[in-house]
Amino acid sequence: MTSLLIVGQLTPGEPGGWLTRKLLATFTSDAEWVLWLLAVLSVLSVAVMLERSIYFVTHSLSNADDIRLKLARGELDAVRSAVASQKGMEASVLREGLEWSAKGPDSVEEVINATLARERPRYERFLSFLGTLGSNTPFIGLFGTVLGIIKAFHDLGSSGAKGAEVQSTVMAGISEALVATAVGLAVAIPAVIGYNVLQRALKNTVSRSNALGHALVGHLRSTGGK
Repeated sequence: MTSLLIVGQLTPGEPGGWLTRKLLATFTSDAEWVLWLLAVLSVLSVAVMLERSIYFVTHSLSNADDIRLKLARGELDAVRSAVASQKGMEASVLREGLEWSAKGPDSVEEVINATLARERPRYERFLSFLGTLGSNTPFIGLFGTVLGIIKAFHDLGSSGAKGAEVQSTVMAGISEALVATAVGLAVAIPAVIGYNVLQRALKNTVSRSNALGHALVGHLRSTGGK
């Protein structure tokens, strides 16, 4: 216990305890690394949004309405040909459902549910990263601002400025520190918007896939599974 008290005692001529001095030395270093971190996260955010947008566009069924009409008419061979070379959740649901159509609507329904469960994670890839980025980059920016303010006041105390110099030194340091918060918000806002847009696109894709799957099952039930 005595040794812990000795470690925490003040050394002559230095304010604060040992831990305070160590943390102050860390936090008064240059915080520009926070801005570089935010810049890297911004590039990653844009890359994820572009990659996911391209994936959603290239893995969607372009002629979903026509295929739905063919299902209603019972033109299963035409539907099979239409989705044979298509990519994405909707095409996979129809393709695998048609493969199991001879085994009855109950089997087809189970296959459709299994296909949806398998395909959905492929669409959700990187979306959690985007959501986390949108939620946490403002705090990273705020952390950079706090570091900048700590450094500004520490530099002010070390410089011994007086009068008008105090105001100019503090204001300059704080204005530079606030840049980190602004950059954090600039990274977070597009990430949140992109996350919400992609989540809406995923819900629409799942809804269309379910609608096509139910149309196929309904046709099989109405025709006795043939």
